[in-house]
Amino acid sequence: MSKNKDTSITFSGQHFYVGIDVHKKRWSVTIRQNDMRLRNYSMDPSPDLLVSQLMNHFPDGVYHLVYEVGFSGFWICRRFRELGLDCIVVNPADIPTAHKEKDRKTDPLDANKLARELENGNLVPLYVPSESEQNLRSLCRLYRNAVQSNTRVKNRIKAHLAFNGVQIDRESSYWSGDFIAYLRNLPLDEGPSKSCLNILLDELDQHRQRLAYVLKDLRIWIRESEIERIVDNIKSVPGIGFKTGMILYTEIIDIRRFKRLDHLKSYAGLVPSTHSSGEKDGTRGLTNRRNTHLRYVLIEAAWIAIRKDPVLLHTYNELTKKMQKQEAIIRIASKLLSRIRYVWMNDCHYVPGVIQ
Repeated sequence: MSKNKDTSITFSGQHFYVGIDVHKKRWSVTIRQNDMRLRNYSMDPSPDLLVSQLMNHFPDGVYHLVYEVGFSGFWICRRFRELGLDCIVVNPADIPTAHKEKDRKTDPLDANKLARELENGNLVPLYVPSESEQNLRSLCRLYRNAVQSNTRVKNRIKAHLAFNGVQIDRESSYWSGDFIAYLRNLPLDEGPSKSCLNILLDELDQHRQRLAYVLKDLRIWIRESEIERIVDNIKSVPGIGFKTGMILYTEIIDIRRFKRLDHLKSYAGLVPSTHSSGEKDGTRGLTNRRNTHLRYVLIEAAWIAIRKDPVLLHTYNELTKKMQKQEAIIRIASKLLSRIRYVWMNDCHYVPGVIQ
């Protein structure tokens, strides 16, 4: 009798479901199969290491992986897919959770919950952009952050002047060079108060330079590409300029992933939050679930669009007869989004409507 024992094992054709609770220093991993938890352990944060462990313990298996979107973004998912594994990323709010899992929250429990719901087919995957798309989105979001920082400094300057009882005789929405020179010459004492104002104005100048630099980079990166044509089509819609068009493109990226306009409106947060129980039906305003970068630019664009498009202005005026202006502009934003979707999908410029 041979003393050599055949220990080769294969899991060919068998499916394994892996939930990963991702953290900066450690990952908590759960592996499930046939409604059983096979393994639950902690490991170093490395996709390549996890794939190696799966292949060592369950060779030739079919692996399905999932983790929650968060600080780590999508690079982990892209790396798993490069290695030939099926991986999805999910919104934490979409994961079915039992009460005891809310009451006793730990990393192993979270990983097991992810693996269990993946095995049960209850998870809806998020769209995973390519590395270049994600980086362009990050640059565009940096522009918005720079705008917000710029606004905060302006407000601090106004607050400082009001605190010292200094009245501004002239106003400027743009804050031109002449206006900033006027602010520097305001009658303040030559002590700390004047220094504080000058430091704030210097900070404002730095933010404005940063804004110009980011905007220049955005124009460079889309030049002579398909993106430039798409943004150019979007810009043909009334109320949309280059910056708004870039935000719309980088947040949506692939318009065809939304099969219907309602899906796109939901993504942008232009749908109501509803509550229905028994015989009672009600709405509670706009849903809190949204892409935070899309809804605000669409509403801002809608206010501009009604000044440029007679059809939208007429629609807005009719709506204000039966609802508040804020509610009416939301409906205009929805119509604007419909126009954007049309020119994007049909690769054409917008043709303004005419009132008969």
